[in-house]
Amino acid sequence: MSHPQNYELLLIPDHSRTRTGAPGRPIRSAIVTATGETGASGYPRYTGQGMEADIDPETRTVEAVLIDGEELDPGLSVQVAEGDRRAS
Repeated sequence: MSHPQNYELLLIPDHSRTRTGAPGRPIRSAIVTATGETGASGYPRYTGQGMEADIDPETRTVEAVLIDGEELDPGLSVQVAEGDRRAS
């Protein structure tokens, strides 16, 4: 199965959600590129610009992530950019 070679990831503060459930504005973004390896989650691993993520290419869900080598802080989430044109 062929996987996208890169994605744009967005680091979003969950604590800034409004009552409508809309996410906060991204505080950081990164272009991550396929490493050719599979992460512990069983999904392809992508790295770049301080982010390392296992991404399900079928659903575009970030299954595991490290930011600057650290686990994600509570109150933050990472997602693939909506309409990511870089994924190929």
